[in-house]
Amino acid sequence: MPHSSVSFLVDKITLLLQEEVNLQRGVRDDVQYIKGELERHQAILMVADSSEDKDPELKVWVKNVRDIAHEMEDAIDEYDLGLVDHEQGNDICYFEEICFHLKTLKARHNIASDIKRIKSKVQVISERHPNISKESSSSSQRLSSRLDCQGDALLLEEADLVGIEQPKKEFCDLLFKDGTNRVVISIYGMGGLGKTTLAKQVYDDPNVKKYFKIHAWVNLSQSSKIEELLKDLVQQLHILIGKPVPKAIGMMKSDELKQLIKNLLLRSRYLIVLDDVWNVTLWNAVKLALPNNNLGSRVILTTRKINIASSYSGAELSREFHLKFLPTQDAWSLFCRKTFQGEPCPSHLEEECRKILKLCGGLPLAIVAISGVLAIKERSNIEEWNMVCKSFGSQIESNEDTRRVVSLSFNELPYYLKSCLLYLSIFPEFHAIEHMRLIRLWIAEGFVNGEGGRTPEEVADSYLKELLNKSLLQVVEKTSDGRMKTCRMHGLLREIVNIKSRDQNFATIAREQEQDIEWTEQVRRLSIINSCKTVLKQNKTIFKLRSLLMFALSDSLSHFSIHELCSSTGVNLLKVLDLQDAPLEAFPAEIVDLYLLKYLSLKNTKVKSIPCSIKKLQNLETLDLKHTYVTELPAEIVELKRLRHLLVYRYEIESYARFHAKHGFKVAAPIGNMQSLQKLCYIEVDQGSGALMAELGKLTQLRRLGIQKLRKEDGVALCSSIEKMINLRSLSISAIEEDEVLDIHDITKPPPYLQRLYLSGCLEKFPQWIKSCKNLVRVFLKWSRLKEDPLVFLQGLPNLRHLELLQVYVGETLHFNAKGFPRLKVLGLDDLQGLKCMIIDEGAMQGLKKLIIQQCGSLKHVPVGIEYLTKLKTIDFFDMPDELLTALRPNIGREFWRVQNVPTVYTTYWRDGGWDVYSLETFGERATDSDDHSNAMRLRTLELPILWKV
Repeated sequence: MPHSSVSFLVDKITLLLQEEVNLQRGVRDDVQYIKGELERHQAILMVADSSEDKDPELKVWVKNVRDIAHEMEDAIDEYDLGLVDHEQGNDICYFEEICFHLKTLKARHNIASDIKRIKSKVQVISERHPNISKESSSSSQRLSSRLDCQGDALLLEEADLVGIEQPKKEFCDLLFKDGTNRVVISIYGMGGLGKTTLAKQVYDDPNVKKYFKIHAWVNLSQSSKIEELLKDLVQQLHILIGKPVPKAIGMMKSDELKQLIKNLLLRSRYLIVLDDVWNVTLWNAVKLALPNNNLGSRVILTTRKINIASSYSGAELSREFHLKFLPTQDAWSLFCRKTFQGEPCPSHLEEECRKILKLCGGLPLAIVAISGVLAIKERSNIEEWNMVCKSFGSQIESNEDTRRVVSLSFNELPYYLKSCLLYLSIFPEFHAIEHMRLIRLWIAEGFVNGEGGRTPEEVADSYLKELLNKSLLQVVEKTSDGRMKTCRMHGLLREIVNIKSRDQNFATIAREQEQDIEWTEQVRRLSIINSCKTVLKQNKTIFKLRSLLMFALSDSLSHFSIHELCSSTGVNLLKVLDLQDAPLEAFPAEIVDLYLLKYLSLKNTKVKSIPCSIKKLQNLETLDLKHTYVTELPAEIVELKRLRHLLVYRYEIESYARFHAKHGFKVAAPIGNMQSLQKLCYIEVDQGSGALMAELGKLTQLRRLGIQKLRKEDGVALCSSIEKMINLRSLSISAIEEDEVLDIHDITKPPPYLQRLYLSGCLEKFPQWIKSCKNLVRVFLKWSRLKEDPLVFLQGLPNLRHLELLQVYVGETLHFNAKGFPRLKVLGLDDLQGLKCMIIDEGAMQGLKKLIIQQCGSLKHVPVGIEYLTKLKTIDFFDMPDELLTALRPNIGREFWRVQNVPTVYTTYWRDGGWDVYSLETFGERATDSDDHSNAMRLRTLELPILWKV
């Protein structure tokens, strides 16, 4: 992490040196010296990232480097702040230039003093930098990794393998199928789940040993060398077959060792386990030694990284086995077995024990570790158990085996990912973190820059995928087309990350329930959870805030003041202000004085208007006003030339099928001036729309565009502008009224990367350009009222995963042709009142998992061919005719056979202001009184079956 801070600072210094601003004499040389020294220290810091915990002297040195980096960052930001009111234009005369230098004299004097002081500190740490070798670091990593493998398996064996029976059965089934092909099977998941234990249980199973008479187990580490691995394998195989190990093995090169192993395995059915694979290169090196001999041989790999698990391509077959967290009941059984030596949990302790277990998150290693702490506690003292719950992080930290396993995952991260992962400590426990929110925050913090022709957003997204691939993040929710929507850290990893965050003064977390917060000397990132009171009470901390985030506040913020909260001078350098969900009713006027602000979120607040002075925030990149009451933006908004994400809209979820359920914003200004925009949602174009359409064509960097209230006469101009948006990924267009025609046919060159398309309004004919958008994964059409079958144009889209049709077609028959919709996962049909017949050919929609049909009053027969949808998991019928539902009644319905292999079939009715949901098995037992439902589930919710959210 220190390396990340320094790397970020070096970039800032480079920009400072490139500016055409006359620093005072000698300052530029001092800045260049500081930059050179910090660059020289980066090599040490990269190694120190994983070694400082073991070396107190190194840890102190790293802290000093980090403090200097922060001081230098402050100096540069204070300097930038001093120039804000005196910025020059492009064309200035000699007199204006003199005036500028006079006005900025104070700022230049201050930075000169700061730089001189910082230079002297840099000289000291340069003289005292520690000697650290990469060899020693890799040696400690190798030992730690090997201990990780052994400790992981050992702890779980001591736990009597609770919950392993079912995974073992599933894995053995996987092991014995696929016939004579050689198959590579990967077990992946985060550290502590029991990957090694599962593999060992399968490996030692008598039936497995009998089937694979030639078998070997090889332990790996991050620093394993291919020659060592191959020699180990040669020795094991010779011992197994009863032959002496060749004396020349010590002198053999890797190619000779591979050929020797290949000869030994060529005529045998073998099982080779490679435990704890950390990189693909290792597998690529060893796989040539393992012949595909068509005898049913198997290779098992265990890894923490999904990208390794899914990277095996070529002639061999590959299978992935994702080892997941323990289910609640198994976790409880393991907890009780280890804590109470197999006895039931005492009733008076159950509540506290359940809380502690929740923090373990189903991770066996964490459960075993915390159980060891609890097993020696006095059972009659509830307060003592409560203290364990409150101090969960420190309890885990003190457990060497657990801390080593989890810390290894953090320590082996590249430096650029460590800051990103540490940042997640800012969010509350169990908080589901929005994918794009996290990406925008990372960028605003300076953790991510564009590189290799990619935007910062694309780079940040790749960072997020890396963390997921390394099993350091869990996906909480996905979109219907497979994108990650929200994520979180596992509870145990979170505790380790929190500890590192505190040690490195990365972020300060202020919770209402924690009265004894350890305030650091300087607070640079502050997360306030539940209440501001804990912040207001303290007065010793120096605030040097770069980020302020608030979560689940219960305070009234009617007189909210950031300056009062964190002192008048502590927020001037703020770059991130996230007030999402805060009880705000008015835009805090002081925000517009935060000149360096890059990220501002007022999402889910009651703010109604934005002041004209918003134009002062010239560094702003994200303005998130989603689900506020803002309906109009001041014309001055277009002066924010660096704004990349402008998000202003709200939904009325309870009226999902109402045409005007979504509200955007108006702006009376040339929006084409905002050429950095990547996301613009949702702009209402019914006023001055002719000129506005042309303005939109200037926004060629747009990735997502949302248009509301489009008039027919403006369709052609909009099409012309869309053709210029070559980077567009998501497009949403809604007509001004339900029966207004969307004239969007004149697109001859649609955006080549378009993935998501949402159209609301009448279509006189189907837009032909849509069928050429081969990257489309989501298509939502509403109120199209087409006379021609839309499936004809959509079913050839090769990547379409989610299709929703609401009042789209007035015809009587929908025909899904064979081989149509090859990758469709979700299909929703809503309010197709003329639909009488639905035909699904064999081979159509072969990957469909969810089918929703609602309010199609004329569809009285079960879709013909629905039985061909063999991967279908769920069918939802909402407000459908009784004739159709009667035909589906189990055992007695004449067409029940068509859906009998579908795991879940629901029938739902809207009554008394809520949805009544019945499983297929209880159809025919519908009660008039909801309290009478013995086997049916009653569901009342605003999250309706089909959501037209973009």
